[in-house]
Amino acid sequence: MSATPPASADPRKDSLIEFPSFFPIKVMGLKADGLVHAITEIAARFDPQFDARSIELRESSGGKYLGVTITVTATSRAQLDDLYRALTAHPLVKVVL
Repeated sequence: MSATPPASADPRKDSLIEFPSFFPIKVMGLKADGLVHAITEIAARFDPQFDARSIELRESSGGKYLGVTITVTATSRAQLDDLYRALTAHPLVKVVL
């Protein structure tokens, strides 16, 4: 009998994402001073090589909201989960996709 663990024991097999990879995340929040800075700080906390120059901004038609797309280097599912939790916990952030 083989001692090889089942494929589901390998967390990389449970994800459709191949790690490491560049992973875009869209954050939508209230258009307010500090939103982009806060998102940048959070991204850098989870991806030390995060390049703020890669940020894309898109204002809502009414001007109340701002879409901020960041691209991080995803190294694990746990990293992405923690990053999503940190972003959604910010008071100016409304949605993270």
